[in-house]
Amino acid sequence: MTDNANFFDCGIRPVLAAPDTPCLLLADGGVVTYGDLDRLSARYANLLRALGCEPGTWVAVCVEKSPRSLALYLACLRAGLVFLPLNTAYKPAELSYFLGDAKPHVFVCPPAMAASFGPQALALGVPHVFDMDENGDGALSAAATGCDESFPAVHRRPDDLAAVLYTSGTTGRPKGATISCRAVAYAARTLGAIWEFSRNDVLLHALPIFHGHGLFVACNVALAAGARMLFLPRFQLDTVLAALPSATTMMGVPTFYHRILADPRFTRETFAHLRLVTCGSAPLLPDAQAAFRERFGHDILQRYGTTETMILTSNPLHGERRPGSVGRALPGVELRITDDDDLPLADGAIGMIQVRGDGLFSGYWGLPEKTAEDFTADGYFRTGDLGTRSADGYVAITGRAKDLIISGGYNVYPAEVEAVIDGCPGIAESAVIGVPHADFGEAVAAIVIARSPDEPVVPEQVIRHAKERLANHKVPKFVVVVGDFPRNTLGKIQKNLLRETYAGLAAPHDARR
Repeated sequence: MTDNANFFDCGIRPVLAAPDTPCLLLADGGVVTYGDLDRLSARYANLLRALGCEPGTWVAVCVEKSPRSLALYLACLRAGLVFLPLNTAYKPAELSYFLGDAKPHVFVCPPAMAASFGPQALALGVPHVFDMDENGDGALSAAATGCDESFPAVHRRPDDLAAVLYTSGTTGRPKGATISCRAVAYAARTLGAIWEFSRNDVLLHALPIFHGHGLFVACNVALAAGARMLFLPRFQLDTVLAALPSATTMMGVPTFYHRILADPRFTRETFAHLRLVTCGSAPLLPDAQAAFRERFGHDILQRYGTTETMILTSNPLHGERRPGSVGRALPGVELRITDDDDLPLADGAIGMIQVRGDGLFSGYWGLPEKTAEDFTADGYFRTGDLGTRSADGYVAITGRAKDLIISGGYNVYPAEVEAVIDGCPGIAESAVIGVPHADFGEAVAAIVIARSPDEPVVPEQVIRHAKERLANHKVPKFVVVVGDFPRNTLGKIQKNLLRETYAGLAAPHDARR
């Protein structure tokens, strides 16, 4: 590795020496080569520079997954820009916060969003707004058409920012986790090595690329290895069924595997060519792992990471993949289980998972106090997850010290949802919890108290109110009206008791929606 920490230059450029090698295999039969991505990302990089984007400038991207949106990400890496991916399901209020906090120089979004939200983005101080549709067409691509197809990668230092991922905050204010060039390279190189990715691999990629799992893990690992990707726009059972026989590897979230298990069309022969199936973003229940192994002959490899830490542990490629465990700490990751005073606990004890290493984020954007609060005096990050570690190093996640909900692989913080629901007419107070769900892992549930007996709360109206203001994965699937909450002596809502009470809310026999 050279002294240049630009991941495009030191991680991806070597595979561009074979420009005719296929990179992206599309659902419609189209093929995008490594050379195509090289030329397209160079055009975007040249356009961004012409727009005044110097190294360290932020570019916010809220578009659908396509070869061109991937090339735009590579262009930002190449030009030394800070890439800010945003979920296309975000509503205007959410986008306003992100753009106001990040202050990007360029914002790229779908045509409908550009028309409805573009003026507001400009008013927030974003100088340039471009549209890009689900095929990658639009004003940005049109503007890049005549740009030069060569662009030398900008030199970056290991601590320079490569990207920012916003994660919802416990106070309801999303926080920008700043990801360094070192962290981006660490995740791709480490996982590529321990999972033995090579140019012979074909990765089935059905994950979104506004998320760390789909972008910094799946895409970067495949690109750095010179592998091919079956690049599906989204997870749909029909397209996945058609693509799997051509794949050697698959990365997914628990929802993917629950849905595959529920579909009788998937057989052992469907998975016959795969050498590796991984699961992340949320825990996969041991029963599901066992059912998958028995039916398809594949023992799903679970691993563990967070928005702030990229990737921390993995079950082994060769060796025991222990049910209920996320495996051992990766090379270069120091992991410990501690008590509330940050003191290490003995093997087998449940405590806070704390980590340090090259893959960690650099801090929360503009929040030095919060950053300091989440790190120990000796540099370990407090993940907020509770877990245990066995004597031979296998880690199991047992719960969360914070109230984070992971629904379908996406993080949902109750405070953000509660702030919206509390603004719904007729509601005096709300408590948002996660309840077990066979498909999503956890479903968002809102337990609410009516402001007055004379103003009955209609659950459907609460859900509609939330849908207008929140991304879909944050919208409650269940609303339950109660007279009061269980509280401790200080009046704080005891959410652990609510979770126990409503643990069966998403059970199949329960028709409440």
